[in-house]
Amino acid sequence: MSDGSLGQSLSDMVNQTDTRYFYGLRRTTEGELFIGKVDQLKSHDSIAINGEGDPAENYEDFQQGEDFLEGRDVNHKRVYLNLNYEQFRWDNRNISYYIDDSGNLVARINEDYTYPTGV
Repeated sequence: MSDGSLGQSLSDMVNQTDTRYFYGLRRTTEGELFIGKVDQLKSHDSIAINGEGDPAENYEDFQQGEDFLEGRDVNHKRVYLNLNYEQFRWDNRNISYYIDDSGNLVARINEDYTYPTGV
């Protein structure tokens, strides 16, 4: 059976989606940066937008495809205390971010990257 037997083919669906990947950026109190990534076409990829806590501290305006860059105020304080990712964006490109051996932040676009395990 072809992938297009019940309507659109998988490639047609992918080509019409301009927000396939979700990228979220967060910073710890120690200053470490973390990037979360979700591929919407993978059935088991998921990410929590808000953490546990007082619902008044949640970010409620989450919309698929809408970028958000306002997770910190002008004094660098978190605006929504439960929001797991202070900035997030959507893209159709598969981007893998990593730090190379020279300490540079690298973005590898539409190319696989195997992240090291361990410390």
